[in-house]
Amino acid sequence: MFVPLRWLREPPRHLLVCEKSHVRHERSRHTAHVRDHAFNCGVTFLIPECGKVPEILKSAVTSLGEYYLVKNLPLHELVTEEFINTFVKKGSCYALTYHTRIDQDNAAALMPTGKLILSVDKDTYEELGLQGHPSRYSGKKRMRYIITIDLTEQTFGPDSKKRKRVIWALKEKKPLQFDFLLAWHHTGSEESTLMSYFSKNQIQTLQPTVTFSTLRNVQCPVLENNKLKGEPETACSALEFFEWLGAIHNCVGLDNTPSCFLSTYSCPQPSTFVDQVLLCTITGFILPEKIMHLLEQICCYFEEPKLAEWISLVVHGFADSPVSWRESEHGFLKGGENLYNFVIFRSLDYWLQMAVGAQDDCP
Repeated sequence: MFVPLRWLREPPRHLLVCEKSHVRHERSRHTAHVRDHAFNCGVTFLIPECGKVPEILKSAVTSLGEYYLVKNLPLHELVTEEFINTFVKKGSCYALTYHTRIDQDNAAALMPTGKLILSVDKDTYEELGLQGHPSRYSGKKRMRYIITIDLTEQTFGPDSKKRKRVIWALKEKKPLQFDFLLAWHHTGSEESTLMSYFSKNQIQTLQPTVTFSTLRNVQCPVLENNKLKGEPETACSALEFFEWLGAIHNCVGLDNTPSCFLSTYSCPQPSTFVDQVLLCTITGFILPEKIMHLLEQICCYFEEPKLAEWISLVVHGFADSPVSWRESEHGFLKGGENLYNFVIFRSLDYWLQMAVGAQDDCP
């Protein structure tokens, strides 16, 4: 097969969507964007001109809550009437297969909306016999399929033919089991817990890992909240800032010295030097509800005068999740990236940047 040299040189498509608004604006969509990105593995916030962790943010970080790793969990246990009534219908239940490769292995995700989404290979799809559709990213040969099961719809009742068929397919026809990350967000004083419910399984309680660090003498881009596209000699654009942020998170030097052979990147202009920058990194299975709380606390941080003009909050999604935003199918290809970044200004104006790779819909 002949492949033009131009195609070999072109990098895979990446998409960055940017928008701006105000946190208190009645039409602001920031809450919806956070809620719709269900499966998050990392959160990082960066505060210029700050050397000590603010108590309001420290409290939010330490209250992120626990999650669970359940090993060798049969998939059919997530579609039982007891599980649905106990967890799915009484809060937001999240489940994601652990250490599965979305482009090679079977994978599953339980959305907080109650939809169970399976991404399976062709052989598994044919053995299950459940209705689905070809993956958008499986190519012309259709080697991967997506199956969506709504656990809360009326036709999925306890005695319905649909539920009986699904349980038969997952339990007898083609038994599937995975290691699952599980978490449950609910309001009220429910006695049931995931730990007690899966006590007969191999279950482990986990906590997000939190690290704080202080960067010294950092060259930062100059930003203006009302200039998303930037302005020459006045303010940097959202795209320039996003690239700079990536360099900071990956400890890339910004000097662009002649002796540096690893990177020729330099800070966009105009820029300014700040004495210290606080960087907090959180890794784990982090729920959107917890991220929304952290975002609210960042807004509260600006209620009193601060040296910082803005704060950045970056959220990374799992590279091998079957979905990214909402129920949009997610593929890996080169890196599996799906992430978003809030830049919250002192005025509570914000920029929202959403980035995906080649195998993703526009957020």
